[in-house]
Amino acid sequence: MFIAFMNFLASLGFGIIFDLRGKKLIAASINGTLGGIVYNILLDPYGSVMALFCASVTISIFAMVMARILKCPTTILLISALVPLVPGGMMYYTVLDFINGDMALALNDAIKTFTDVGAIVIGIVIVSGLEIAMRKLIKRASLRSPDH
Repeated sequence: MFIAFMNFLASLGFGIIFDLRGKKLIAASINGTLGGIVYNILLDPYGSVMALFCASVTISIFAMVMARILKCPTTILLISALVPLVPGGMMYYTVLDFINGDMALALNDAIKTFTDVGAIVIGIVIVSGLEIAMRKLIKRASLRSPDH
């Protein structure tokens, strides 16, 4: 529960930084909370890559739906919610290892960081691609209907 609350606050804070207000700020914060919950539930049984992928898919779907409801761009609800998932600690340790001259550990940390970031990106791209495909199918179906 505490972690979910911290995810809410982190998304809320980034929403304020990105100048979100009202319902959009609350939606982005709830979205970050959902992503954090999914991530924390899946982290132990499946590892960080699968947990981050599923969390980014959840965040992307929620952002897509809420953007339609609130009549705003999907990205403003997506970015604030995704920021708490970004593996900033691993990025820090990667750079620290490079600075300290431990190239083997730095390379290991860099691979882990890029894998985690890649899981986030792939989750977003899949949902975005499915959204575009669904819109095209719906548009095609409406053009073929005899009512038009």
